[in-house]
Amino acid sequence: MVGIEIVKALREKTGAGIVDCKTALTKSNGEIEKAIDFLRQRGLTQAGKKADRETKEGLISSYIHPGGRVGVLIEVNCETDFVARNPEFQTLIKDLALHIAGSSPAPQYVRQEDIPSESIKGGGGVASPLLLLEMPFIKDPSVKIKELIAENIAKIGENIQVRRFIRYQLGE
Repeated sequence: MVGIEIVKALREKTGAGIVDCKTALTKSNGEIEKAIDFLRQRGLTQAGKKADRETKEGLISSYIHPGGRVGVLIEVNCETDFVARNPEFQTLIKDLALHIAGSSPAPQYVRQEDIPSESIKGGGGVASPLLLLEMPFIKDPSVKIKELIAENIAKIGENIQVRRFIRYQLGE
């Protein structure tokens, strides 16, 4: 039997629903880190089921790094304007913009399919640090950007897609 206090602690850490937290803790024998991994995997499964749904709404957001030497514009799409106004969705967008501004090397493309064919040398792919979705999240390197988005898809309940971004750096 899983106690309410540990369920509450997991819910505060992950934002997942109470039933999901209880299920994760039961399957992980009450170990919070294993429960977080379980929820993350479940989020990826749920995200996969929603991946084909159209994303015609969303937001364009900006981030200017302190000192004004780096700035980012990013477009992130979702299914409804209701979700676009959701604070969790808006926080995700700000975190993604911060990640793009603060990463070194900076991502150049969202996903593999975005790379122009003339940029691919000898038929091989571009190294993964250049792909936003494959990068470790700057605030929590144990989570890749695609996992962070999947967690938000599971939490919010709609498909979320990073459409595009542009990063400006003074002097480049």
